[in-house]
Amino acid sequence: MELDLLPLNLPSDNERPIVIAGPCSAETEEQVMTTARQLKQKGCHMFRAGVWKPRTKPGGFEGNGEAALPWMKAVKDETGMLVATEVAKPEHVELCLKYGIDILWIGARTTANPFAMQDLADSLQGVDVPVFVKNPVNPDLELWIGAMERINQAGVKRMAAIHRGFSSYDKKIYRNLPMWQIAMELHRRVPNLPIICDPSHIGGRRELIAPLCQQAMDLGFDGLLVESHCCPDEAWSDAKQQVTPDVLDYILSLLVVRDEHSTTEGITLLRKQIDELDNELMELLVKRMRVCREIGQYKKEHNMTVFQANRYNEILEKRGAQGSLLGMDAEFIARVFEGVHEESVRQQMKIINQ
Repeated sequence: MELDLLPLNLPSDNERPIVIAGPCSAETEEQVMTTARQLKQKGCHMFRAGVWKPRTKPGGFEGNGEAALPWMKAVKDETGMLVATEVAKPEHVELCLKYGIDILWIGARTTANPFAMQDLADSLQGVDVPVFVKNPVNPDLELWIGAMERINQAGVKRMAAIHRGFSSYDKKIYRNLPMWQIAMELHRRVPNLPIICDPSHIGGRRELIAPLCQQAMDLGFDGLLVESHCCPDEAWSDAKQQVTPDVLDYILSLLVVRDEHSTTEGITLLRKQIDELDNELMELLVKRMRVCREIGQYKKEHNMTVFQANRYNEILEKRGAQGSLLGMDAEFIARVFEGVHEESVRQQMKIINQ
């Protein structure tokens, strides 16, 4: 599948990916201009700041609205940087166009609402401005793609996806779980769509920004959307996940940007080994399913239920421990065997219901 897209044609340099940086919120004119000047000095070409800030609960700082848009225009006029902000309503789009905002992005909460996405798409008819769409709060690839299709069908051809992670009740390390595999599947499904990583919202803590930026580069992402504030600890929103322009420049200077398309004879041989091992895995799975079908026939003849909880727990515990001993993540092994078990149950159900 491909969207009808044109190149973004956004400024960057040869050593860095696309980088859009700036504070979470446009708090005051002084804060916006100070941060923008510092980022410009560090070679940043694009400035971001939230003008309208949808907060999880009422009572927090929800942005300055239209009053902040002249500050964004001043950044553009003084520094020459492109400026970007989030839109969630048609009136936001109208105001951004009025003040010459160069790039619009759509937040995770809005992406999750097809009604809101269609309203935005209608307001963007005939508008030539880059629009970036963040992933929805929940891990739903179809919802994400559908949101971008609405914008694209409105005639917007300069687009990108922003991967900001997915909400989880159990927050261990990250504010939002990266679930990189969903972004990778998006790239497989829509190969002509640029993908930009938002490490600030994935990590939720400034010490995670650097490793997340490098992970994004290792996975072939096209750029980064990073929150940077002149005085992060004094920020009015999301203070813990913002870094100073100096720190951001240091993080970017250490990035290793890899070439997705380069290849050598050595990696070709290694990939051939992977293909051979994958074939062996498939053959083993076929043999395992054959035995599972025999078990299903036995259960049918002896009037036994398909799902045996004790046996299932035994498999997960044994294989998880075995995986850990062999240097693999126990949760990864659990996911693999959960998938294998699900297919085994499906095949046995088919036999029992014949």
